Amino acid sequence: MYSQNAISSRSRGRAEPTEEMISGLVCIVCRADYRNAPDSDAIVVAHHNDHQMLACRGVCARMASGSAAGLDETPLPLAERMRRHGTDRS
Repeated sequence: MYSQNAISSRSRGRAEPTEEMISGLVCIVCRADYRNAPDSDAIVVAHHNDHQMLACRGVCARMASGSAAGLDETPLPLAERMRRHGTDRS
């Protein structure tokens, strides 16, 4: 788990989300890569166009959405998020 200080210093200076964040492949706060940790506890905290944006449950979710539990929505499966990410880049 990351400290509040580490998270806030990492997120400063990055106003625009990356393609991986928009595709739900990395946490929008701590940048944890869900492709390397598919069993991680990622939850939906926002939407960008028709994509779910995810964060790690707890501190990251609270920082991203104001709630440690995020939105009441189930994230798409990792395989589907990866497929959409590849499709969007083509």
